[in-house]
Amino acid sequence: MGNATHIIIVSHNSANVLPTCLAYLEKQTREITSCTIVDSGSRDLTYLNGLSHYRYPVAIKYIDNNGFSYANNTGYKSLNLSSDDLVVFINPDTFLFSSWLEDASCFFENYKNCGVLTGKLLGYDITMQKATGRIDSTGIYRKWYGKWFDRGQGEQDKGQFERTCEVPAVCGALMACRASCLKELGDTVFDEDFFLYKEDIELSLRIRRCGWKLYYQPSLLAYHCRGWDDKRNLVDYRLRLMSAKNEVKLYCKHRSFYMAWALAKYLLVRAFRV
Repeated sequence: MGNATHIIIVSHNSANVLPTCLAYLEKQTREITSCTIVDSGSRDLTYLNGLSHYRYPVAIKYIDNNGFSYANNTGYKSLNLSSDDLVVFINPDTFLFSSWLEDASCFFENYKNCGVLTGKLLGYDITMQKATGRIDSTGIYRKWYGKWFDRGQGEQDKGQFERTCEVPAVCGALMACRASCLKELGDTVFDEDFFLYKEDIELSLRIRRCGWKLYYQPSLLAYHCRGWDDKRNLVDYRLRLMSAKNEVKLYCKHRSFYMAWALAKYLLVRAFRV
């Protein structure tokens, strides 16, 4: 894709990770046209000061904490896009290897039916400032009974999942999108009924319904400092309940017999806090 490259980052109390994310973007071999940071109700905004020294332009928008989807849409609506542009939604705790944007652009040139692209997300421990050696995501898949999961998550990275392929859904921590694909969805790209969790899957399903393909390219490497704890019982109950509730909401919008699984999960989380 020969036109502009736009980055959208939603931040929320992200002082410990955003500087690293921006530093990795600084090393990209492809020029970044714009980087829009949408701060969604951070308690202390001082970490957003002094971001004008990067070689790409940084714009900051301040909004209330109205959810991840709303914040991403706020950033998207601020862009002046051409159909051939590249829009990359990236979490502040995601760090792109230096040729990521350039290689992604080449992929879109070769795969004209590709609407959304992602790569191999690798675990990163921000406290220790080093890679974990484990896989975070190689695309989102669904089990036979309806559970969505990040393929390979938690596995030691031994060079598995090295084949370019279509995927059912893409992790919202890193979604590179063809602008012409997003334009078909209107101004509201992410469904704002999803405050947090499952909004990436819902968007993926909607894009596929429009006839576009979602691809995983293993040579596109990035680090991700995932927020979920390995031990589910240590994750805040409210977050687990929100995730389960959103799974029900997902199947209300995309009718499927998988609703049985989603309802059972929601009831278990609500009743027994599993």
